[in-house]
Amino acid sequence: MIEGVAAAILTNMRRRGLLARMKKLLKPFTYQSTESVKELHCEQTRLRDIAARVGTPAYVYSGNHVIGRYREIDRALRGCPHQVCFAVKANSNLALLALLAKQGAGFDIVSGGELYRVIEAGGSPARTIFSGVGKTTEEMDYALASGVRMFNCESESELTLLDERARKAGRKALVGLRVNPHVDPRTHPYISTGLRENKFGIPIREAEKLYQRAQSLRGIKLEGLSCHIGSQITHLSAFSQALTKVVELANRLRAKGCPVRHLDAGGGVGVAYKSSDVSPSIAAYARTVLRCVRGSGLKLYVEPGRAIVAEAGVLLTRVLHIKAEGRKRFVIVDAAMNDLIRPSLYGAHHDIRPVLLAKDSAKQKQMVADVVGPVCESGDFFARDREMPSLQAGDLLSIDTAGAYSFVMSSNYNSRPRAVEVMVDGIEWRVVRKRESLRDLIRGERV
Repeated sequence: MIEGVAAAILTNMRRRGLLARMKKLLKPFTYQSTESVKELHCEQTRLRDIAARVGTPAYVYSGNHVIGRYREIDRALRGCPHQVCFAVKANSNLALLALLAKQGAGFDIVSGGELYRVIEAGGSPARTIFSGVGKTTEEMDYALASGVRMFNCESESELTLLDERARKAGRKALVGLRVNPHVDPRTHPYISTGLRENKFGIPIREAEKLYQRAQSLRGIKLEGLSCHIGSQITHLSAFSQALTKVVELANRLRAKGCPVRHLDAGGGVGVAYKSSDVSPSIAAYARTVLRCVRGSGLKLYVEPGRAIVAEAGVLLTRVLHIKAEGRKRFVIVDAAMNDLIRPSLYGAHHDIRPVLLAKDSAKQKQMVADVVGPVCESGDFFARDREMPSLQAGDLLSIDTAGAYSFVMSSNYNSRPRAVEVMVDGIEWRVVRKRESLRDLIRGERV
């Protein structure tokens, strides 16, 4: 079924000539004007129509934008042998993974559950890299049996355990050693992964000796290096600093007779969450990476997640109440921190806009308010003191740039069913994950 959804979207794109026009696909969510209002669309589909059919909260994704961004990254790296591996942790919806698999994408996973999703979506384990600092014995066995392309290992004890499990399975595991280059990515501390105080990777000053020692392990084949310094990085110099250090390490190891055939540069390139922000272009990111590896002879792996899917998704929510407390005003909506936790967890900004706007929006009355959900936490908010067009109960809102690290981090807190997910293809759309029912909330429990 999932492969059918992906195939149908690709077929429709070809029929309408969208693939040939993919370079012109700049923004997946735009206002289109009618006689009296401006109305927010995903591609050519009215978001109001989707909400009327499936209710709110609802995640809506542009399938064409996902494909376009993947292809943009893949094309930008043509100057070097490479593989683009989508970071499944950013968005693990099966239909979305199937779309990328149809394009030939590889996958970066951090759990056995993500590997299962990749396989169910038609992705190839042979194009899949298993990262993560805490792989269990069961996950290693599952990945070995499935035939994943490579393991990125982050400690000496992990190398030892993987060697043991691979020998027991009668296999030889291909391994990249993840190094920590101690480079500040200048991002939120919760998503910084390349500093000494972070739990990830082998300190670069220790990696050379460990790489040499690990050559004697019979169950693994250590032949590459990996480096991931964080997420939502907007300063390309951080990538340059980190990759330069890793390429220098690769050259030292080769000089000592150790095989180093690939470099996994990780992901992390940021996107613009505010309409006023400017994020690095894919072309500029690719130039930075290619400049570091040029002439090294290393095959390049990259693991973008947010860069592919963040701007491809929104969360639709409906206004329940407008509440005034003195000079403070609250817009209470039916989505909550359990649906989208980024503002509460990271203090992250998401633009929020009405799905319907007055034709002359410049003259529309404005208000300043907190946009909050119904969960019993003061941390349940999407925006604070945000200026926006005046709203009333029943208005439909779009919380933008919600395609990455949004549904995947959702929960059932306050016993709230998780939201429906929808994939749009031009003028057509499909539910690609049903809204959970109350019965789903207690599935597996016993009195």
